[in-house]
Amino acid sequence: QAQLVESGGGLVQPGGSLRLSCAASGFASDNYAIGWFHQAPGKEREGVACISAHYGNTYYAESVKGRFTISRDNGKGTVLLQMNSLKPEDTGVYYCAASSNLCSINLDRYDYWGQGTQVTVSS
Repeated sequence: QAQLVESGGGLVQPGGSLRLSCAASGFASDNYAIGWFHQAPGKEREGVACISAHYGNTYYAESVKGRFTISRDNGKGTVLLQMNSLKPEDTGVYYCAASSNLCSINLDRYDYWGQGTQVTVSS
């Protein structure tokens, strides 16, 4: 059974850092693009970063460029999202998702989703 499990969320002050982890199991995750999505309170889920399956190409939303870094360890079936210089507007639930297609901002292109991890940026 395919499964994605996020971890690493929590409460952090503005300017702080968090590292989110997405652990994949039950499918060949190294053949999938993995995306991270952010859902702020009362807003739609939006893509923030994605890493391709084979070449490790990375893509970022403009709002996180230079602050967030996505990486993957195919041997461990893990994708990380290093988040630095966090802002209050980064608050929300972060989901990872796997796509058998290319990276996309279209949520419908993703086959599997995790349950999400809460990130709160507040002083």
